[in-house]
Amino acid sequence: MEALKKLFSMENKVVLVAGGAQGIGKEVAEHMAAIGADVALFDLQEEKAKITANELEEKYGCKSKAYAVNVVEPEQIQQALLDAEKDFGHLDLLFNNAGIVKQKPVVDLEPAEWVKVIDVNLNGIFFVAQAFGRYLIDRNKKGAIVNTASMSGSIVNYPQRQASYNASKAGVVQLTKSLAVEWAEHGIRVNSISPGYIFTELTSFVRKDYRDLWVSQTPMQRMGTPEELAGGVIYLLSDSASYTTGTNLIMDGGFTSV
Repeated sequence: MEALKKLFSMENKVVLVAGGAQGIGKEVAEHMAAIGADVALFDLQEEKAKITANELEEKYGCKSKAYAVNVVEPEQIQQALLDAEKDFGHLDLLFNNAGIVKQKPVVDLEPAEWVKVIDVNLNGIFFVAQAFGRYLIDRNKKGAIVNTASMSGSIVNYPQRQASYNASKAGVVQLTKSLAVEWAEHGIRVNSISPGYIFTELTSFVRKDYRDLWVSQTPMQRMGTPEELAGGVIYLLSDSASYTTGTNLIMDGGFTSV
């Protein structure tokens, strides 16, 4: 039994969480800290990220620091990685979670709105993964990455209009598979999670009639919580998933099964 416990342990691991100031990133970071991880938070919302880092340290006795990072700025990501390495000594794992959504009909969508969603959700995921992959490869170090995609990469959500979000998340799924194959020879595993309707700070502002419809279409008859995603991320980042790479784990309460 002791060996099984160690498989899911994150003791002596440093996890980088991109988009860790709030919502899914914050909740997953907390669960990883609870099982032994030290946590570096990358987020554009620096003050929120600092508050989260302080909370993690106080509650779990881990080491946690926040870094102001715009995920669409590769040079900024690279500098933050070097800063985090100095602060923590090493980096092991990445939960690549930054993302935004724009709900607007395609015919009304401005070019800048399309570009912004693709930039954050796909380019941002790529730039952070690329920088982290380079970090590991340059140090001849094995590691693991989990990207946040969405069930929206597999289905088209209704009634909301969000083609930019859906396209970006489909890109994340395929990017994950591509990185998994390319980096397998370096001992770097790359997987993704695809959440369904999760109740967060972002979705709490969505129209109630939309949320009611989502629930009615979900076999489990409710929205999920960020906490319910933590186990999937921990599994995919931990040694428990040592033979798992290129996988997209759909966590949607059964939504895409019907």
